[in-house]
Amino acid sequence: MFGIGDFARHGRVSVRMLRHYDAMGLLRPVRVDAGTGYRSYEGAQLARLNRIVALKDLGFTLRQVRDIVDEKVGAEELRGMLRLRRAELETAMAAAEARLAQVEARLRAIESEGRMPTNDVVLKSVPAVRVAELTGIAPSYEPEDIGPVIGPLYEELFRQLAAARVDLAGPGVALYEDTGDAGDTAGGADGRITVHAAVQVAGPLRDDGPFRVRDLPEVAQAATVVHRGSMDAVLPTVQALARWIDDNGYRADGYPREVSLECPDDRDAWVTELQQPVVRI
Repeated sequence: MFGIGDFARHGRVSVRMLRHYDAMGLLRPVRVDAGTGYRSYEGAQLARLNRIVALKDLGFTLRQVRDIVDEKVGAEELRGMLRLRRAELETAMAAAEARLAQVEARLRAIESEGRMPTNDVVLKSVPAVRVAELTGIAPSYEPEDIGPVIGPLYEELFRQLAAARVDLAGPGVALYEDTGDAGDTAGGADGRITVHAAVQVAGPLRDDGPFRVRDLPEVAQAATVVHRGSMDAVLPTVQALARWIDDNGYRADGYPREVSLECPDDRDAWVTELQQPVVRI
């Protein structure tokens, strides 16, 4: 027999939590002293405590935990609940990792302010290219909003191009446009962004298929810079390019393009050219 303090210590929980489990009917002490009210537990009850804590940490409510440990939930239903919870946790972990990547990108942007050599930026003309594309809407320019949209768009675009036996003529070109009149709000009046997932194709193609075919016009002058690494970490490069444009007497003249020069499976090995059309002020 263990007093509540010893049992809490062995179970690595608080006395307060054990009292709460008792009140919920989750884990009753085997004996309560009538005179003192002291609760006593058996060592065998640690197994039930472990299950309660594990299920609670998985995000189940205490009511659900009680039904599970009391075997009111069948084995198949429990497996389904656990699979669903695992998927939810994996999604949350992916979101947290993406958020950490954005925090790291902001830190690198702060740390690299003013350090980027000016010869990394190249002014050049960009020729017109024919692309096949799919478009979607993202809530904002934030990477955590763009990524979940553009990734599936490219997967579907390449699937459709393969099915149509269309040969690629060059790299992917991503573009982002405001959805409407922005005024002072980036991304249009409602903040949303039109995402274009495009890739260069050759020859005349019909424009009545599942994807759109169009010619991106020539850009007379663009400030360009090469970003090496995942696009989750592109922020320092984007802001360094923006500072160069401002410091050298230019202004943006249209929407930027992102040209995928190398896209291996390792996202940290990606090579992407950022192209911002500019004019002299």
